[in-house]
Amino acid sequence: MTLSPDVGVHSPPTVAGTGSDAVAGAGACGDGDSDASVIERSFDEPDVFAELFHRYADDIHRYAARRLGTEAADDLMAETFVIAFQRRRRYDLSKPHARPWLYGIVTRLIGGHRRAEARRLRALSRAASTAPADEGGGEPLAERVAARISAESTRGALSAALAKLPARHRDVLLVIAWGDLDYAEAAEALGIPVGTVRSRLHRARKKLREALGGSDPTAFREEQEEPRRG
Repeated sequence: MTLSPDVGVHSPPTVAGTGSDAVAGAGACGDGDSDASVIERSFDEPDVFAELFHRYADDIHRYAARRLGTEAADDLMAETFVIAFQRRRRYDLSKPHARPWLYGIVTRLIGGHRRAEARRLRALSRAASTAPADEGGGEPLAERVAARISAESTRGALSAALAKLPARHRDVLLVIAWGDLDYAEAAEALGIPVGTVRSRLHRARKKLREALGGSDPTAFREEQEEPRRG
């Protein structure tokens, strides 16, 4: 379920006080280079780090926008990559994919806006419950109107249920459902054991099903024992 519109292409954020005027160009990195190799090269060639921005900025922005809205997502996305750039020498180069690392950074930043997120979810719930049931009437629109009422009702109930989840459960649920991370990646992103991911996810989905009459609009693929990315 999308609670905010997708975003387009963004410009890399300016990085100040890091030994480089900006994360501006992707250098000569190829599409086939692993994230870890890009990060390692950026130790000596800072501009190369922009390749990670080009690979993941839209995904990070979209995830943040779903949680806090588009305006806040602009700042959070930029801050995520500035922090990642500043901490790049601490990155574990044995991990070829940087997505979990970046989602961990943005999720922790979102953690500084817990009240804002809860307010936004409650507002979405109220807006959905008061949305107009008809947009002009007319028999040909009957089925579309009915579908819209159903969708708005589900969206409102989902927002209300998410707002009631403990933050640590909401983080696990949404980094998987909206960030498209698998269990192992979610554990890496959030700095918790895989078993804790399983436990919190189970509790979160149980709460959602209870609140939504047995349905789960955030349902995603079943756990994959093998990582998606080779």
